Amino acid sequence: MKVDYDREADAIYIHFRNVPYSHGKDLDNERRVDYGVDGEPRGVELLCVSEGVITEGLPHRAAIENLLPLLLSLIYPK
Repeated sequence: MKVDYDREADAIYIHFRNVPYSHGKDLDNERRVDYGVDGEPRGVELLCVSEGVITEGLPHRAAIENLLPLLLSLIYPK
């Protein structure tokens, strides 16, 4: 997994695989799943991450839940 963070947008993009983009699906206003040409998830965009992240319905949910505490502690140190 590769992660990109955009401080201005308060957004994280988690890349699962490096495959050509086919389409995306908004789960809600803060979460979007992008799919590769094979129909499998290639990444997720998470907005408003400083306010928290809902992981329900995300692909690779367990891996994201394991990754988020570390990411958020690096982005928003106490």
